[in-house]
Amino acid sequence: MLERPAAGERAVIVQLDFGHDDLAEQVEEVRLLAESAGALVCEVIYGRRHSPDPATFAGKGKVQEVAAALAAADADLAIFNHELSPAQERNLERALKCRVVDRTSLILDIFALRAQSAEGKLQVELAQLDHLATRLVRGWTHLERQKGGIGLRGPGEKQLETDRRLLGNRVKLLKERLARLERQRGVQRKARNRGDVLNVSLVGYTNAGKSTLFNAMTHAGVYAANQLFATLDTTSRKLWLEGAGNIVISDTVGFIRNLPHELVAAFHATLEATAEADLLLHIVDGANPARDDQMAEVDKVLAEIGAQDVPQIVVLNKQDLTGLPAAAERDEYGRIRRVRVSAVTGEGLSLLRQALAEHAVEKVQRLGRERNHTVVDAVDEPSSTLESLIDSPITQ
Repeated sequence: MLERPAAGERAVIVQLDFGHDDLAEQVEEVRLLAESAGALVCEVIYGRRHSPDPATFAGKGKVQEVAAALAAADADLAIFNHELSPAQERNLERALKCRVVDRTSLILDIFALRAQSAEGKLQVELAQLDHLATRLVRGWTHLERQKGGIGLRGPGEKQLETDRRLLGNRVKLLKERLARLERQRGVQRKARNRGDVLNVSLVGYTNAGKSTLFNAMTHAGVYAANQLFATLDTTSRKLWLEGAGNIVISDTVGFIRNLPHELVAAFHATLEATAEADLLLHIVDGANPARDDQMAEVDKVLAEIGAQDVPQIVVLNKQDLTGLPAAAERDEYGRIRRVRVSAVTGEGLSLLRQALAEHAVEKVQRLGRERNHTVVDAVDEPSSTLESLIDSPITQ
């Protein structure tokens, strides 16, 4: 069995073309993912196939080409911008004699690197363990039958079975802790929702500028960088708007195409806050040629977490890079539905504040009407005791 080598940072990226049109965008995205994880990309190997090879995903000839590129670049990490099965990953490691990381593992590694809060670390660990559960049979020599000897002779349980049992226990513990934190978050959200405060969540593709915009509007000082998944932990701040009072605005984790299901499940408590928001600010990198595809990917994840019906305002960020002026577009009902801004220069932020203020006032008015209807219904409903006295016949 292959002894897994120590971690390295020099990497070769493998990108296969299965007939998609956005190959260049996919390569640039995985390059940014690799750099965000701390890897130095030495070379990108391209290939074209009708379907993945069942054994090695890339095929025998392409694997040999990757091995040659790894040797020439003195690299010790192969990154496949695809989702590999456990068997494919194991076969590739045997053939390439180096670590092989697929897209899901790469994203999980970045999340582990970025998580800061206790809840974020628990969520990332749970996602990693869920992913690892199917890969316990990869090239690990210690996962054979437990060694014998004095004091070590047991019932004969394989080390693999022991590891799987211990992993299951850890997953159960993590889920219990996250469930407890989710209940606490639920209590906090209910307390906020009982008031007239508008709850706004920033959503969007990773590196669209959500944290920069959040800092520009709230002066929160959260970490913002030109990196994928620079923000993992949700941060909420109050924002005072002229004519509308305070609202609560939250910065959330960015989305990406083919977001691992393990992450969506593990970050359920965090993403649930997005589904329960009054309004979503869909931040879009207006300077990115693939912005339409990125918006579609974000909408896909929003549908997966049950937030597809939450009202949205599309915020086209990075207006300073496009050369277009700041502007706001209204729909047929007069509501602002699209705003062009620059979080770096601040241009257009006044239009965004105006849109938020209008939604905040609209929520207060809606709640007022609902309360009035409740009061009217309570007044119109006759007392059951009085009604019974009036309607009941008089008996001697």
